[in-house]
Amino acid sequence: MEYEDQGEREPVGQRPEDEPGSGVVTAFGRQLKLLRVRAGLERAEFGKLVGYAAQSIASFEQGRRIPPPRFIDRADEVLGAGGVLIALKEEVARAQYPAFFRDMARLEAEAVELCVYDTNVVNGLLQTEEYTRALLRMRRPLLDEETIELRVAARLARHDIFHRWPAPLLSFVLEESVLRKALGGKAVLRGQLEQLLLIGQNRNVELQVMPLDREDNAGVDGPFTVITRKGGEQLMYTEVQGRSRLLMDRNETRLAAARYGIIRSQALAPRESLRFVEKLLGEL
Repeated sequence: MEYEDQGEREPVGQRPEDEPGSGVVTAFGRQLKLLRVRAGLERAEFGKLVGYAAQSIASFEQGRRIPPPRFIDRADEVLGAGGVLIALKEEVARAQYPAFFRDMARLEAEAVELCVYDTNVVNGLLQTEEYTRALLRMRRPLLDEETIELRVAARLARHDIFHRWPAPLLSFVLEESVLRKALGGKAVLRGQLEQLLLIGQNRNVELQVMPLDREDNAGVDGPFTVITRKGGEQLMYTEVQGRSRLLMDRNETRLAAARYGIIRSQALAPRESLRFVEKLLGEL
């Protein structure tokens, strides 16, 4: 991910990919094995205590699989690690995302408000499991099955934002064309539209549709997200072709927020939008 803030904070640069088998995942695996051996436990014994097969323990120790948070908590307790493993939990969790999205995942998890404009596909926060899997299978070059399943799980984990308290304010504007694309087939699209109707009922969510017949659309420059952090600081995130950009400059983010406000005013109102989604669902 690239950062731009007119010379302040973090420099522009691409964070290297941290795939299983390198970086923090490998460091965690080595620490886990060291603690297990020190406790005098074979993998099978340890696995029974934490509820995982010996093969899974081997994968975690060798950095080939990213351990889930519940495993880390239990392993720390069983091995008497005193918080050593738990201290790595956040970084290990971030490793489940592709490198370009990791910083956005962190910001998303702590945001008090998100304003999202989508023009190509349904935003990851709104996607069903089937829709997500269909999109990942379409990627070129092809992703292997293990990576696909890892990223499906990671994307679904982001849905926790809808259950957080205090609840963040979430606004989504989707182009009508996004809702008409039968990516993965009509059954997948049907499930996705049904999910949008459910999410749109949440009190902290405003879902809007930008109809194709609009003659004015301030979103012609493409999709973007405005993130508001506690304290009022705003950032703008954009993503294209596996590359991401995070703008921190106040003038740029202020303009992005204003642009989003115009887009919202041009789109259908939330109630109209839900009726529009129901209409599309009825046409399938």
